Amino acid sequence: MTSRVSGALLALVLALATSASAGEPRVILISLDGVRADTPDRFELPGLARLEREGLRAARLESVFPSITFPAHVSMASGAPVDRHGIVANAFLDPERGLFDYANDPSWQAAEPVWVTAERQGVASAVFFWVGSMGPFEGVRPRHFVAPFDASVPESEKVDRILGWLDLPPAERPRLVLSWWKGADREGHRFGPDSPAVKEAMLDQDAELRRLLEGLDARSAWGDTTLLVASDHGMAEASEPVDLRAALEERGIGAKVGPFGGIAWIALDDPSRRQAAQEGIAALPGVRAYASDALPAPWRYGPASRLGDLVAVTDAPRYFRDGTRARVASALGLISGAHGYDPKREDMGAIFFAKGRGVPPGTRIGSVSILDVAPTITRLLGIEPPRDSEGRAIDAIAAPEAR
Repeated sequence: MTSRVSGALLALVLALATSASAGEPRVILISLDGVRADTPDRFELPGLARLEREGLRAARLESVFPSITFPAHVSMASGAPVDRHGIVANAFLDPERGLFDYANDPSWQAAEPVWVTAERQGVASAVFFWVGSMGPFEGVRPRHFVAPFDASVPESEKVDRILGWLDLPPAERPRLVLSWWKGADREGHRFGPDSPAVKEAMLDQDAELRRLLEGLDARSAWGDTTLLVASDHGMAEASEPVDLRAALEERGIGAKVGPFGGIAWIALDDPSRRQAAQEGIAALPGVRAYASDALPAPWRYGPASRLGDLVAVTDAPRYFRDGTRARVASALGLISGAHGYDPKREDMGAIFFAKGRGVPPGTRIGSVSILDVAPTITRLLGIEPPRDSEGRAIDAIAAPEAR
């Protein structure tokens, strides 16, 4: 009897000690731009390998339609599809506000980002570069943020700042941190997804990821911290440029065109010529054209007012590109990389890893939706999901007390 009591007391003491050592839950989300789902299997990347070994790896993260950086990042942070948040491309024309051109002003988007969700519920947040993070959304902004956006900022600086945020006094310390990293997007576009340049970029990114992991180790942070590492889309090999603007000009039709790999919006100088333009575009090999107000419902793509008059889609190895660059690429037979295609394509799949609080080591799951990232974050933090989220928390990741 005495040994049983002693054992029970020891278990209670250990439980109390564990509870005391773990502070309030914290989530860090890192996005590695343009990293394809199979990339961790193609190169030796010790940081990602550690996440897979000690945490969770999904077979793929499925992006939104279209699989483009700005729409995907807003969806990842809000749980909302594109037709709900309204950021239809990296650049687009709004009939009232004019040109959106890689802007970080959250007033352009209609869906609440997760850092605003957190702040509304008393959870301090910090963002080092994310679409829509550099201003207030409906009067609320992250407690800590970095501005203006500067693509030349190295990941080493981001790691230093993230760890610095974790070292702040408790009253100032964020419990939610998001950061966009370069990934291999630029190299994939310029040289193709299978190029040596992609490998070199990933080795650099993984080195900084390891430094972040080591910083969390040094702070004994894993008892209350969950690290999520994702990407926004994959990358396909592209070798056949399609110049929509030139094709329309040959028919005497003027237009503004926003080409983004496998998709493009077309705003006609004369909207009454929409049918002629649609027929002309549809005549191009491997290209389909839709009226912007009659898109396939499963795409969840809109609003139509931000898509001009027509939306054109194609499939790899074709990709949309304008002007001189299209002619040069075609003449030289250059291999590059593109995305913006159907997110269900295998090469559009993104990565998703998790480690730490609420993540059983060695977990493998199938495909998950990019819409599920934000509600997974809020469940880990113990707060309500973003206002406009349509995703659901990933079943394999849960706060320990929910297990």
